[in-house]
Amino acid sequence: MGLLSNRVDRDSLKPGDHIYSWRAAYIYAHHGIYVGDNKVVHFTRRGQELGTGTVLDILLISSVPARSQLPCSTCTPPEESQGVISSCLNCFLSGGILYRFEYSVKPALFLAKPRGGTCTLAVSDPDDTVVHRANYLLTNGFGCYNVFKNNCEDFAIYCKTGLLVLDERMMGQSGQAVSIIGAPLAAVLSTPLRLVTTNVYGMAVTAVGVYCASRYATDIGMRRDVVKVSVEDLTRRLAAGTLQVAEPNLPALVAPAS
Repeated sequence: MGLLSNRVDRDSLKPGDHIYSWRAAYIYAHHGIYVGDNKVVHFTRRGQELGTGTVLDILLISSVPARSQLPCSTCTPPEESQGVISSCLNCFLSGGILYRFEYSVKPALFLAKPRGGTCTLAVSDPDDTVVHRANYLLTNGFGCYNVFKNNCEDFAIYCKTGLLVLDERMMGQSGQAVSIIGAPLAAVLSTPLRLVTTNVYGMAVTAVGVYCASRYATDIGMRRDVVKVSVEDLTRRLAAGTLQVAEPNLPALVAPAS
C-alpha cells in the first residue's frame, strides 16, 4: 500500500480486513469485510450493490459491473429483502481490483489521499471482534440501506470500529459520500473569492483546501458525535425503531411500461 493506492494481493488478506473495489470509471467503491475462507460479508440494498429507489438509480446502475448470468457455485443467492449478504471474493470483486481500507492513518497521509473512502484516522478493533460483528449483522441485519447515510462503507467501518455517527436517531455517513458531496460544496464555498481575486489558481487551491478540511472534520476518527455501540445493542435498537435510517425523500423510480 502506498500514498495513492491501497491495492493488495489476495494472499495478504486476513479475516477482519476491510476491503473494497472500485467500480466502473471509479464512480464509487463497494466495501465489505473479509471473514476468511474466501468469503466477504457486505451491505447492499436488497441484494443490489447500489441504489436509492429513486430516479437517481438510472445514473447509478450504469456504474455497476455486469454480473455473470451463470450462478456462482459457492455463493448462496440472497433473499430479496436481505441487505447484509455473504459472497465469495470473486463475486464481491466482480472483476475489479482488490484494495484494503486503511485505519489509524496519520493526518498528513489522510489529507494527501485525493479521494475519500480509502482510509480513516479511526482505530480498528481486534480482527476477531470485527469478524464477529460482520457475521452477527449477516444474520440480524444493518437497517435500511441509504446511499448517503447508511451504505456499504458505513457497514464496514462499523464492523471495524463499533462506532456510529448518531444525529437525531439517524445513522451517519461514510467517507466516499462526504467526498461526493464535499467536492461540489468546496467549489461553491470558494466562489466568493471571485469578488477579491481573479486568480484561477488561487481559487482552485482554496477549493481543494475546503474539500480537504471537510473530509478531515467529518472523518469518523475526528468527529465528536460518535458513540461505541455493541452489535447486539445496535440490532436491538434497530428492531425497536429507536435507531433508524430514513429512505431518501426523492421521486420514486417509475418502471417503463412494457
